[in-house]
Amino acid sequence: MTADDSFGRLDDDDYPAYTMGRAAEMLGTTQGFLRAVGEARLITPLRSEGGHRRYSRYQLRIAARARELVDQGTPIEAACRIVILEDQLEEAQRINAEYRRGSESENRTTTG
Repeated sequence: MTADDSFGRLDDDDYPAYTMGRAAEMLGTTQGFLRAVGEARLITPLRSEGGHRRYSRYQLRIAARARELVDQGTPIEAACRIVILEDQLEEAQRINAEYRRGSESENRTTTG
């Protein structure tokens, strides 16, 4: 791997750059919380060659949202389900918007 390859990963939201300890520290939570959101299948950390969990920035944002809900009194399993549903809704809305843009440009082409 070259230095350019390594620096390119700094902007990659999906690159598993953070150890469990560092991830927990960044989120202000415990390693147990990260294990729990993994068991609830909210996030699935990648594993290093040594078998250690590694988290991406995207996964940390997802875990941080679950942490907000838990801090508000939501049970962790429910918080994870809410975050999953929010993510699915956001994706469906993005797809809908793309579909609408495609339909609008197609209508302009056929009617113009």
